[in-house]
Amino acid sequence: MHLTQLAVAPLSVPLLEPFVIASGRVDATRAVLVQATVRDAQGRSAVGLGEAAALPPVTREDQPELLASLQLTAAAFEGLPFADLGQLASRLDAELAHAPVARAGVECAVLDAVARLRGVPLFALLAGADGTHTAPRLTLVTDMTLPIAEPSHMAELAVRHRAAGFRVFKVKVGKSFDDDVRALHAVHALVPDASFRLDANAGFDAETALELVRRARSAGLVLECFEQPCAATDLDAMARVTREAGVPVIADESVKTLAELDLLIAARAAHGVNLKLVKSGGPCAAYALGRAVRRAGLSLMCGGMVETRLGMTAMAHVAAALGGVEYVDLDTAFLLAEERFVGGYHAQGAELTLTGGPGLDLSLAGR
Repeated sequence: MHLTQLAVAPLSVPLLEPFVIASGRVDATRAVLVQATVRDAQGRSAVGLGEAAALPPVTREDQPELLASLQLTAAAFEGLPFADLGQLASRLDAELAHAPVARAGVECAVLDAVARLRGVPLFALLAGADGTHTAPRLTLVTDMTLPIAEPSHMAELAVRHRAAGFRVFKVKVGKSFDDDVRALHAVHALVPDASFRLDANAGFDAETALELVRRARSAGLVLECFEQPCAATDLDAMARVTREAGVPVIADESVKTLAELDLLIAARAAHGVNLKLVKSGGPCAAYALGRAVRRAGLSLMCGGMVETRLGMTAMAHVAAALGGVEYVDLDTAFLLAEERFVGGYHAQGAELTLTGGPGLDLSLAGR
């Protein structure tokens, strides 16, 4: 096959509400749309789509740097031949090894095009590459994220989302402990049947994280998990929360690579790992990391940065190829003020069902 063209453009979509986490805030997506044209040996061509989604400071790359690096990559890759996905990965590593967000966008777009040419969904391409015969999970039930805001406003958002069919809330915490406690109480009071996933984005020390769990439990909240309570490199603190919280701890910022997974396992610093395309550099690496997490006996979450339907669909294909995951966090397309893409999945409340069409089976709106 040949990668005959790589086109890139800013992908900035306004959010309905500011997306505030412990480490930053965004008001619109800070991504780059990648379109890859691939031609096969029979002369047939297909165009695939990928989203290189930045969320600074969680990601080192931001939109201006992404555009610059991807424009250079586009010129370097024009006419690139590749015999299989392994050869493609080697070339991507050579050009974008230190730019995982950019790499993820390119790899996703190329894989989408290849899967379209082969007439198979992306999840089948991923599973087939390593001979896996896991039955795909096409329907996933996502949580809904409540960004940091005034506690009363977070509760109002929860009521609105509950009416739309969401029952599990991923609550961003880690910026102000007292406000976190008030927000959890406020949401629980107005949506008493809700379940909660806490996400501190590395904002707490171990003692503060454990105290938040104690406060939440004493108020009667149902806690499903606690994502990245402590600093990414503070595995001792992560391990303490893992031992003492009595709630599954999910590593996010702590694990981007297989090497970091080994360190996490050795430290017994989490019960599970959150997979994201842009952390690992694309669908293939995220899928491989997920397989390694499974072999280690840990649980899986699938998530993203602040991404459109495009990024959410691509991550859903990774989860489907893995046979499903314990925690689904593929909600950010619902938080956007505009829809730039159509297809990919059907949404009914919190349920996302992949269409099963070729590639991502998704296109730009209006095309």
